[in-house]
Amino acid sequence: MGLELYLDLLSQPCRALYIFARANNIPFEFKRVQLSKGQHKTEEFQKVNVLMKVPALRDGSFTLAESIAILLYLVRKFKTPDHWYPSDLHKRARVDEYLSWQHANIRAKGSKLFLSKALLPLLTGQPLPPEKLESATEELNIALKQFEEKFLQDKPFIAGSEVSLADIVALVELMQPVCAGYDLFAERPKLTEWRRRVEEAVGKQLFQEAHEEIMNIKNLTADQFAPELMESFKQQLLKQYSLN
Repeated sequence: MGLELYLDLLSQPCRALYIFARANNIPFEFKRVQLSKGQHKTEEFQKVNVLMKVPALRDGSFTLAESIAILLYLVRKFKTPDHWYPSDLHKRARVDEYLSWQHANIRAKGSKLFLSKALLPLLTGQPLPPEKLESATEELNIALKQFEEKFLQDKPFIAGSEVSLADIVALVELMQPVCAGYDLFAERPKLTEWRRRVEEAVGKQLFQEAHEEIMNIKNLTADQFAPELMESFKQQLLKQYSLN
């Protein structure tokens, strides 16, 4: 049994893994897990990841969860080019620093705005009140300012002159609110140029391929969700945004 990656490309961390593996010609079998259908909750998938989350990896009898852990596993197993996770102490520290920060910042704020603009209206039948949407947008804008000033600065990439894991992880997260209709790159020339460099580094065609599904998120309909999953997710969203 070869390397298997269990992914749903609507998920940001799954796209990061897909792009990294393809860009480095890592051989793997793409196992699609549709979150909207509840396929991550099946007994079969729990044998791969008892946490019932994607992405997940199976390499022979070895299984692994969590996207950052999987990325680093692939780096080490396949000895990918040094720039992805530099051996230089300071450059590697910059990658680690961003990967440690992003969870509660770019990822959390970008996901919140995505849910607000794309999934909340779809699943609840009501848009987020304007003041709450404005607040979610401002939270992301603060994180974007921190990203530019602290992590990107005047460098081509987060770790310096070459692309790294940090750049892929960052960009796939930023694409989530973009695909929901918030063009965060507008009026941010530094961020726009960085995006162009990252896309060129991994391959524009590959980047587009990985984002094809999420770019069409507005075509998603409520009946594409498993009924029991839809109701559960709906209640979570209503509670999260205090709309009950």
